[in-house]
Amino acid sequence: MSDEAGLVHAYLLDGAGGARPASWADVRAWQPGLSPLWIHLDRSEPQAQEWLSGESGVEPLIVRALLAEETRPRYALLPSGLLIILRGANLNPGAQPEDMVALRIWASGERVITLRRRRLKAVLDVEASLQSGTGPHNAGALVVALVERLAERLTPVVQRLDERVDQMEVAALGDDAESIRPELAGVRRRAIALRRYIAPQRDALTSLMTLPTSLLGESERLRLRECADRVPRYVEDLDALRDRCAVTNDELSSRLAETMNRRMYLLSLVAAVFLPLGLITGLLGVNVGFPISTGPTTY
Repeated sequence: MSDEAGLVHAYLLDGAGGARPASWADVRAWQPGLSPLWIHLDRSEPQAQEWLSGESGVEPLIVRALLAEETRPRYALLPSGLLIILRGANLNPGAQPEDMVALRIWASGERVITLRRRRLKAVLDVEASLQSGTGPHNAGALVVALVERLAERLTPVVQRLDERVDQMEVAALGDDAESIRPELAGVRRRAIALRRYIAPQRDALTSLMTLPTSLLGESERLRLRECADRVPRYVEDLDALRDRCAVTNDELSSRLAETMNRRMYLLSLVAAVFLPLGLITGLLGVNVGFPISTGPTTY
């Protein structure tokens, strides 16, 4: 099905790493006990919203959470399934990575429903692995694969910020240091924006791997543990980037103040030399003559 119909893609997993594409008809005909089903929807499309609200069998409370406009990374374990809301870097052309894209996941039994508004390359990675026969074998592995790819896609984003801060720290010692100040502020804003979503994502993943649910087997929990160990490092790196930007900005301010002090010192020397000369010149130029008396004045 096309994106216009609300169904971005759907796959019936074969249990061996591969999958068969599914249509809306397959999605509607699916029943528990059949092959694991992955449904990926565009939540902005009315048809996807209508199916989710009226035909999916998902509880209204979960539907509202999946379709909410504003979300933050979190999870919720319910008797009927597992709700996970995560964020991934926006790697679409012309977009800013810190403008992170939400991925909403509802896993219940052997059916996984994911929703997005903008395209996520992490989802495309998992889809490509299924098409090549090296993808997840079941619903739990599918959820973990999505979480892993979201985390892995953050690595180059944080690394690029780190490399740019390295370059600016070197430039701050050069003659044209003042020109990097606007970009320095921009990098600091991006680090703060990324941390805003990655920090709660760290907490969600740390708790997720210990949930008492049959959806996650031992191997899935081990993979989640590795992922949960990686995300805190991103938070620590972003904290370090923010602090380094602040230190570099302080260095630029200190160098600017030092330059101003040197210039003021030179102006003081010039004033010390020319002010006495100006005073003397002014005094010599003042008309201090008095009228000269030539004799008694006769009235």
